[in-house]
Amino acid sequence: MDFSGAGDSEDGPVVMAHATIYVGFTVPQLLRGASRIFLTHSTLVVLRHCAFCYCTVNGTIKSKRKMDHLEKTANNFRQEVISQAKVCEITNESETVKRLRLAIANKDFTFKAGQWVDFFIPGVSVVGGFSICSSPGLLNREGVLELAVKHTVHPPADWIHTKCTVDSEVALRVGADLHGYQEGKGNGYKMGTVKLYYSAKTTSDLLFKKNILGLMNAFPGKITCRFHVTQQSSQICKELQPHVTEGRISEKDLEKHVSKDTLWYICGPPPMIESISKLLSNIGVPRNCVFFEKWW
Repeated sequence: MDFSGAGDSEDGPVVMAHATIYVGFTVPQLLRGASRIFLTHSTLVVLRHCAFCYCTVNGTIKSKRKMDHLEKTANNFRQEVISQAKVCEITNESETVKRLRLAIANKDFTFKAGQWVDFFIPGVSVVGGFSICSSPGLLNREGVLELAVKHTVHPPADWIHTKCTVDSEVALRVGADLHGYQEGKGNGYKMGTVKLYYSAKTTSDLLFKKNILGLMNAFPGKITCRFHVTQQSSQICKELQPHVTEGRISEKDLEKHVSKDTLWYICGPPPMIESISKLLSNIGVPRNCVFFEKWW
């Protein structure tokens, strides 16, 4: 699934929460609302089996041959509904990432936080796979969903960046969901705390930073973020300054959060995932507490 495409080894977020601590949660997933962040134990069990891979014993994940999206996700559940959709807005989140707002034609089209879509483009034989970066509530209220796509040579991503326009028509199908999960009656979400470490080259590459700051203000002490920039040459704006560290995410940054109640989620390009996984292994994080998205 190509949420952001290939990137440099320093690009990627690290999210942590107390009682449920995440390292490497994707930023769009974080923005899907507090109910998505503060997961029950039973929900986490489902995620472990359907959305994440365990790290290997030595904390290293070896990248394999890049497979086609449909090949990679052949065993994942998919909804039967394929809906026509029309692009109603395109915005530049950064120099390399576009956000697409899509009006969904089929009222039976639904999704849950954490899902992605098969992305069918007329005239393009390759099917794309992109994470949904908006909430199900937006679909319910306005009949739209949003995708954030980084420019790569992959045909669907390249089409979005070079040929897609407002009113372009595509088709969507939801996959990799939690439909098999039947939440027990009386189960509720217990408010924990989340710590996000988010690394990019410069502050202009920090996607959704205003949304993240908004969440921090809305849930003081519950959601916190540390932005890391590795190639910043210009001055950092005052709004971000208190939350920005120059340099990559380090072992020292992470070790203060190690506990038996901590879960770590990593998301980013393979070199970044391999690097962070090794750091976590070095500081004694059990491998069954580390998860990463397997989309490469």
